[in-house]
Amino acid sequence: SIFFGQKSRCETMQVDSTLRSLDTELPLPSPGRERRSARISDIAEGSSLGERYLEGSNSAELTQEVEEIVLRNIATRSFRTPKLFSLPDVVPLMRECVDFVVCDHFSQCFESRRSKPWNWNIYLLPMWCVGVLIRYLICFPLRVLWIILSSICFIVLFEILQLLPVPRKAKAPWERKLTKLYCSAFVASWCGVIKFHGICPTRKAGQIFVANHTSMTDFIILQSFANFAVVGQSHPGWVGVMQERYLKSLGCLWFNRSQAADRALVAKRIKEHIADPTNNRMLIFPEGTCVNNEYCVMFKKGAFDLGATVVPIAIKYNKIFVDAFWNSRAESFTQHLCRLMSGWALVADIWFMEPQQQRPGEESVAFANRVKAMIAKKANLTNVHWDGYLKYLQPSRKLVEERQRVFAESLIMRSRSQVNLAAMAAQAEAEEAEATRQATMGKKITTIDEMGSEMGSDMRRRTSGGLSATA
Repeated sequence: SIFFGQKSRCETMQVDSTLRSLDTELPLPSPGRERRSARISDIAEGSSLGERYLEGSNSAELTQEVEEIVLRNIATRSFRTPKLFSLPDVVPLMRECVDFVVCDHFSQCFESRRSKPWNWNIYLLPMWCVGVLIRYLICFPLRVLWIILSSICFIVLFEILQLLPVPRKAKAPWERKLTKLYCSAFVASWCGVIKFHGICPTRKAGQIFVANHTSMTDFIILQSFANFAVVGQSHPGWVGVMQERYLKSLGCLWFNRSQAADRALVAKRIKEHIADPTNNRMLIFPEGTCVNNEYCVMFKKGAFDLGATVVPIAIKYNKIFVDAFWNSRAESFTQHLCRLMSGWALVADIWFMEPQQQRPGEESVAFANRVKAMIAKKANLTNVHWDGYLKYLQPSRKLVEERQRVFAESLIMRSRSQVNLAAMAAQAEAEEAEATRQATMGKKITTIDEMGSEMGSDMRRRTSGGLSATA
């Protein structure tokens, strides 16, 4: 699909051929091990692309670097074999395509798994149809009405609170209570069944909470339990209004991941926030992107470079009723909320784990990997080393064109060799025909000579016989 330039899944697959080079511990099939060892050496020269992204490299530079690596890998793979075409010629291409599909572990981290059909039989289908009618005609309208009324009440009370002539510190506790109640209303609109495990530590200075990330619902659920100030990506639309107008009162920090200045400013504000024990708990999602709650991708080391106490939070959703994963490229957040409200219930387990300190001599990357392994084990997630930010790097058209050019050159060369071989075969056939013709002509001449000698002998016998009779 990459070679023919299809657009559905092939772009992620093409990037995956380079992304796999970041993970040296991934078990590789023997046919592709040598090919991928070159990719590993290509990227082993520098730091992780995602870490460089956080350090200030813009997406255009990283995209260009990834493209150069992919183009270099494509150039090393050619099919230039001077022989005639045969069935085994397609085996390398087929093997590589199957390898992309089977070993595409990167894309699997950001895809929703389709549930297996269970209702297509004569006794379950009627009940399933009744359930659909109840969910969409009764539960969904009531839940939408509930969240609309809750939003109106929250906005009105919040704005009234802002108009009161009282100090900012006196307003902060009421703002926290209003936001907590509003998040509880959201959880109720999903018919949330949330079970918390462990003890949430009290607020204190130098403390950061980190959790795996599936959707913005992670923050809403945690906020309904306790007050948190989250660090996250700024969004457009009504979500952006809620972020800037209402959630900033909790101390939330919003940034644009494409702006290096925003990221540097957020890092400074995080240090200032956790230094004050009266502020809300600081919550960070180190993955930096939404994952489908089946994998746990690489944690960015920024949250582990501050010398703070890290409290891991593991979040696991039960997908039996609804999938909480938000694929921001496939649906807006409004569509995501509607999908959650049209399900039966949102079921989740949340574990507050023991606070972790950076060990003596332990680097921040190792500290982040250790905490990530703890969260993945507790939530029963597959621990992978992919950098989630790399899914935002889109390959250009020239990757497909370069692959087509390499294969076209091999086709031209092999076609020329095929023409040459065909000409040689034609020449050999002509020479063979000429030799056959000459041999046939030689045989005919020999036959004529033999016939002439026989006729001469016959005439001599007849002449000698006539002379004898005359005598």
